[in-house]
Amino acid sequence: TVDKKPYTPPTIKRNSNSFLEKHCQGPVEDPVDRIDGARIEDLVARFGSPLFVFSERKLREKYREAHLAFSTRYPRVQFAWSYKTNYLKAICNVFHEEGSLAEVVSDFEYDKARNLGMRGDQIIVNGPYKPRDLLTRAVRERAKIQIDNHQEIKALEEVAREQNRTVDVAIRVNMETGCDPPWSKFGFNYESGEALLAMKRICTSENLRLVGLHGHIGTFILDPTHYQVAVNKLITLLWGARQQYGVDLEYINMGGGFASCNTLHYQYLPGKEAAPSFQEYAEAICTTLLRDLPADMEQPPTLYLETGRALVDEAGYLVTTVIDSRRMLTGRQAVIVDAGVNLLYTAAWYKLDIQPIHGSHAAPGSTTVYGPLCMNIDVIRDDVSLPPLTPGERLVIHPVGAYTITQSMQFIEYRPAVVMVGCDGRVHVIRQRETLEHVEALERLPEQAEVAPAAPLTPRTKRGKALADVVGSNHHD
Repeated sequence: TVDKKPYTPPTIKRNSNSFLEKHCQGPVEDPVDRIDGARIEDLVARFGSPLFVFSERKLREKYREAHLAFSTRYPRVQFAWSYKTNYLKAICNVFHEEGSLAEVVSDFEYDKARNLGMRGDQIIVNGPYKPRDLLTRAVRERAKIQIDNHQEIKALEEVAREQNRTVDVAIRVNMETGCDPPWSKFGFNYESGEALLAMKRICTSENLRLVGLHGHIGTFILDPTHYQVAVNKLITLLWGARQQYGVDLEYINMGGGFASCNTLHYQYLPGKEAAPSFQEYAEAICTTLLRDLPADMEQPPTLYLETGRALVDEAGYLVTTVIDSRRMLTGRQAVIVDAGVNLLYTAAWYKLDIQPIHGSHAAPGSTTVYGPLCMNIDVIRDDVSLPPLTPGERLVIHPVGAYTITQSMQFIEYRPAVVMVGCDGRVHVIRQRETLEHVEALERLPEQAEVAPAAPLTPRTKRGKALADVVGSNHHD
């Protein structure tokens, strides 16, 4: 007889104990050593690391692609650049040159838009909090105000009376569209009838005139059919304004929310495959508009779009340098780089692409990428496939054009320089690297406080007595 070993069922175990065998190939993309022709090593030599780099060519290409998708499907289209997405002057100016209005959500952003030369009537004012001073200025300068709540209606009626004018306004509407979670924080609810009540109050007001509806339904929306639902409900309100109050609205604002090619943490497919195209978004919105609008309108309402992320995200890169490389107990490679979550708030949302700038013949393997901050949660990517890395090597993180500049902070480290590679290939500094002078510019010491000169340190004994005193007393004994 032959002794048989007990049967053990087969199992599949993930190999996380090192890099792949040399003949295997992992999912590593080609190295990126240039951005629009500018050598990354040259950029770092001039401007330091980490370094944000923007492509002017990509900004203009994305805007023109989006505008073409909508303007070929609907007769009246106007884009408004979302300042909160990236409010560097050079970025905003590119979109204004392309024909975009400004969309702002605070007095700070309103000031920036005016400082860039935008007239009041070229600014859309959104947001749940509009201070009285901002409303007063916006009314005086004839900005496009989109009302968010009942208190705002009351305040605008008062401002209108103070300035002895009728103020054109729109209302923001929140609604169920299938997005999860629904954006119920903003505006007047459709399903409860609150939007109808707000519309009635404005249409019967002596000081306000309803000219538009705003329906920004969410962010990073991967299913364009949600926009079809939103358009249908806004058109229902448009018909109501027409039939009950004899008002033909001048515009419908669908806001933004279009996805970029970034990959959300929960997504299975990479963002490049999952994100709808501008054509798909445009088809969903414009087809529904043209089908459901009243056929006898003198002219169709203007379609406003406030997309931000989908226009700027892919134009932004972050160059970073490996500080240290080590092996964890599991065998996984771990690297520390000089850019952390203080610069990449969006790392909490996305599986950001990380690529080396030089090719490698070594097989890639599972790698954790940490930032330089003195906290354990400073993780750019928990698990990304990279070849063996050594200190001094450069990595490129992409896409990082949206919500990184506006949400970065001086936590532990200075914020880095930001450059733009122009369409002509020239490199422009569009924000300088911060210094202590920049960071402390607004700080003040109390009047009675003084900065004392640093005193020389005196070696002390365990009991706190100066060592020199001990030596001296022993000498005299």
